Amino acid sequence: MRTDDFISLLAQDTASPGNFRAAFTMAAAGGVIIAAVLFFAALGFRPDISEAMRSGRFLFKFVVTIALAVTAAGIVRRLGAPTGSLARRGGVLTLAPALLLGAVVFELIATPAGQWEARLIGRNAGLCLTLIPLLAIGPLACFLAALRRGAPANPGLAGAIAGLAASGVAATFYAANCADDSPLFVAAWYPMAALVVAAAGFLIGRKLLRW
Repeated sequence: MRTDDFISLLAQDTASPGNFRAAFTMAAAGGVIIAAVLFFAALGFRPDISEAMRSGRFLFKFVVTIALAVTAAGIVRRLGAPTGSLARRGGVLTLAPALLLGAVVFELIATPAGQWEARLIGRNAGLCLTLIPLLAIGPLACFLAALRRGAPANPGLAGAIAGLAASGVAATFYAANCADDSPLFVAAWYPMAALVVAAAGFLIGRKLLRW
C-alpha cells in the first residue's frame, strides 16, 4: 500500500463518528471543567470583581485569552487528523497577539510614559507565571488524551498548539483573579506563561503522540 493511501485511510478512520471529533469535544469540555474546579477551589474571583467588570481593561483580558483558547483549540482539532496542518488555517493563531498588540499601542498612547514601567511589571508577575501553567495542566492533559485518539502527522506541533489552547483556557480563569489589568502587563507575562505550557505540550506530544 502506498503511503498516500495509508494516510487517506487513517484520515477516514479518525473522522469516523464517535472517534476523534467526539473525543476532542469531550476533551475541550473536560479541560474547561477541570480548570474551573481548580480555579474556584484554590483562587476564586478577585475581591473587587464587581468594580473590575466596569473596566474596559479588565474585560479586554478575556477577549484576548478566549481568542487564544478558541483559535488554538480549532487548530488542535485539525491537527488531530494525519492530513491536518497549519498551512490553511494557521493564520488564525495571530488573532490573539494582534488584539493584544493593538491594546498595547493604545495603552502607550493613553498612558503617561512615567507609568509604563509600573504597569508593565505589575504586582502579580510571579503568580501569573505560576498559576496559568498550573491551571493549564488539566486542559492540556485532556487535549493530549484526545489527540491520542487521532493521528497527528506532527506530534510535537500538535502538542505545542494543545499547550496554547490549554493556556488560553487557564489564562481566562486566571484573568478573573489577576488584579493587573494593563495590556502592558498582559503582553509581558501572559505570553511567557503560555509559552511554558506550549513547550511542555511540545515535549510531551513528541513522545506521547507518535504513531
